[in-house]
Amino acid sequence: MNERVPILIFVVAILVAPFYMEAQIVERTRPNGWENLVYGGRFMDRFQPMPELGQMTSNTWGASGVVPRDTLNGIEDKKWSYWGGNIRKMEDGYYHLFVCRWAEDSEKGHMAWPNSEVVHAVSENASGPYKVIAEIGKGHNPEWYITKNGKYVIYVIDGYYVADAINGPWTYAQFDFDTRDRPIIEGLSNLTFAQREDGSFVMICRGGGVWISKDGLSTWYQVSNSSVYPPVDGRFEDPVIWKTQVQYHLIVNDWLGRIAWYLRSKDGLHWKVDPGEAYMPGVAKHQDGTMEDWFKYERLKVMQDSHKRAIQANFAVIDTIKWNDLPNDNHSSKLITIPLTKGKLISITNKNPITPETKKITLYIRAENDFDPITDINFESLRFGAPEWVDFGKGFKFEKVEKKGKDALVTFTGDNNGITEENFSAKLLGEDTAGNLLFGYTRLPETNYLEPALSARKPILNSSGKRFDVVVENFGQVASIESTVSIFAIDGTHYRILGKGKVPPIKPYKRRTIQIETESKFSNSEEQRYLVTLGEDPKKNVLFRSATKRSED
Repeated sequence: MNERVPILIFVVAILVAPFYMEAQIVERTRPNGWENLVYGGRFMDRFQPMPELGQMTSNTWGASGVVPRDTLNGIEDKKWSYWGGNIRKMEDGYYHLFVCRWAEDSEKGHMAWPNSEVVHAVSENASGPYKVIAEIGKGHNPEWYITKNGKYVIYVIDGYYVADAINGPWTYAQFDFDTRDRPIIEGLSNLTFAQREDGSFVMICRGGGVWISKDGLSTWYQVSNSSVYPPVDGRFEDPVIWKTQVQYHLIVNDWLGRIAWYLRSKDGLHWKVDPGEAYMPGVAKHQDGTMEDWFKYERLKVMQDSHKRAIQANFAVIDTIKWNDLPNDNHSSKLITIPLTKGKLISITNKNPITPETKKITLYIRAENDFDPITDINFESLRFGAPEWVDFGKGFKFEKVEKKGKDALVTFTGDNNGITEENFSAKLLGEDTAGNLLFGYTRLPETNYLEPALSARKPILNSSGKRFDVVVENFGQVASIESTVSIFAIDGTHYRILGKGKVPPIKPYKRRTIQIETESKFSNSEEQRYLVTLGEDPKKNVLFRSATKRSED
């Protein structure tokens, strides 16, 4: 492993420690309107009480806010400090966790994390307790996934481990990154991954940049021109991405404000921010209402079921300011698990596209082993429509229900469901007959979920000064059709068109070099910034944008 990056991170952490010790919390002002969200309108409403795995005990480490607690939840012990990691249930019936740890009595306490190691732990129960069965190697902030070809990959900062089986043997390697003439958005650390339909992977880096790899091991290509995070003040880190049968999901944490944000996407490339907190301190509660008041909740990962629904969250938690966690003291960190309300399996039966003019929508709600939609739903509580409508109590109302085998066919009617061309999913929101949250997402009829994703590299002006060569690549999962690209020179806040040309169809993961003639000779310079778009509008369908010059920030 390249040791220089962890050492550099450690040095920076020591230099800035005095500042962070004084400023570990900033109170963020919530956006206007969040106070009008109904229950279930924010992701945080999905957190359920933690299961009781053993007796609550005070015979353990921790500040007063986290004792007594159930020490069988997740993974912890007095010898090690644990951090991060995600969980999957495998064919052997066990739940497998790859998590990192370092000795609690390390001279630098919590700040010994750059020397952490990744270990393999298992449990018969999704919530824990997890027991370590193997040591993998040095590394921090692990996230593991399985490629289409059956390779097991454990990402760590600055590299990854790969094996043909979950029990190894493991080989260390480093990813190849191609920025494609773009600046890396806040560094390549704390990476998170989701597999696409064709076996390729989308990755979000710490700063919110989007990257694509054809198989999760070959070169990662940066395709975004800017961060996909919410356009608000925040010290963002610890993104986590996952894909369900309906859409992609992303949560990113503002560690200073201790508030996380939730986003959704049709393709993993273009993201929509949903209102409401995704999580914040206070989500770790027990059946009797007792709260584990952890100082920090970081490194969120989600566990998915066989239908790819998020059913459990796990966090790296610490009971105090990180720099106050010293060797051989009463402070430490661990991994905790919290169940999530799982979305219902629903689908629209309408054949025609849903528009704001649609007056009636019929929805299948599927029965499951632990769910009878006919007897378990409070139908009068249901709303259905665009997520940004039902999250605020609007949308279509329930009209009637019919039994279809074990499933329910529910009819919704109203004057406006809120669904427009901008929507790629619809949301069901309400309660079950016990008053618990009930929700689900579904895809929309006649909506194309597999589209080409064209992206360009920086235009290259040839020696004549009258022709640009532009490499256009397709990172989508289907071939593109013939299209037009335009090149603009960016002069401050103004765009000056230089030329346009035709792009022939491009197959997935292939590229074409397009030659675009200019009307007059163009003088190039290293300071010149360019914009490449699909079509002729400089504000839409941006394929490439040169980095902003500092003087124009």
